[in-house]
Amino acid sequence: MTFRVGLTRDFLNEKNELMFGEAWLEELKRQPGIECEFMSTFTPEVTPEQLKGFHAVISMTPRFTRQSLAGAEQLVAIGRWGVGYDMIDVKACTEADVALYITPEGVKRPVAQSIMTFLYALSGKLLIKDRMTREGRWSDKLAYPGIGLAGKVFGSVGLGNIAKEMFHLARPLNMVQLAYDPYAGEETAAALGVTLVDMDTLIAQSDFLTINCPLTPDTTALIGEAELSAMKPTAYLINTARGPIVDQQALVKALQNNWIAGAGLDVFAVEPIAPDDPLLQLDNVIVTPHALCWTDELYSGIGHSVVQGILKVMRGELPDAIVNKQIVNKPSFQAKLAQHKN
Repeated sequence: MTFRVGLTRDFLNEKNELMFGEAWLEELKRQPGIECEFMSTFTPEVTPEQLKGFHAVISMTPRFTRQSLAGAEQLVAIGRWGVGYDMIDVKACTEADVALYITPEGVKRPVAQSIMTFLYALSGKLLIKDRMTREGRWSDKLAYPGIGLAGKVFGSVGLGNIAKEMFHLARPLNMVQLAYDPYAGEETAAALGVTLVDMDTLIAQSDFLTINCPLTPDTTALIGEAELSAMKPTAYLINTARGPIVDQQALVKALQNNWIAGAGLDVFAVEPIAPDDPLLQLDNVIVTPHALCWTDELYSGIGHSVVQGILKVMRGELPDAIVNKQIVNKPSFQAKLAQHKN
């Protein structure tokens, strides 16, 4: 039986060219028994018609709802290009006997590197000095000294794969490393040189506070006005996770009133951010278009991970990094998956 894999059309640009390198797709195409096809159109929400005939789907940005999965009897798995899955109804996937998996191994180093980019840029006042030089304000250079990092507190909301990699990269800087994560173990943290603390302590002590948790109902607006006002006035916020984890209106207020020194943001409450958003009028924030981690290393890593997941499903095996883990022992899902065992 031919194993049919669908890809959402947002992997192609206006010229119908693949945007993220071809090696990973070629790796998939050369497997015997696999047929790959891009969906004919892109829609913000995937329709049942688009899923017809596919055994697995590789998806980047569109939403998958309960309606999307209606009648998807053949579909066994959705491979999400990345680690965020807030655009996919996880419960609906489980009900439809569809495994949702993500690609953390491909993402962790590029995103951790992006956080470090913000750390260095903010601490070195890089953007301010760039503008100063372009404007010919050479004599102002002593008014904007950078910040030495040794001994400063590097904090993280979350201690998952990305945060672990981030702390690994930061280890030579001799910073104090703190994290809040109710699911992390003391031994894991200690091995990284990280001290687990409660949320209030993390917010109060961090000189650089990074967001490294998924967007869920529990983490939406996790960092709001109360949290921002409790941070050090010399502290910086770095968010490369998901915009809605931080109350953006509260963040604008905090930056305008110098509750904190500044921020580095790769994500926003609504994307793309409106050109007239007040956040973009501030000179103490560095912004990038949810793409700072998009490198050749990211494309290669995610592509390989998502393909390996497809190949496992094709063999009747479970892919790595399944989000809806409760599906694993569900008899109806196991029966669907077993149809593909060699």
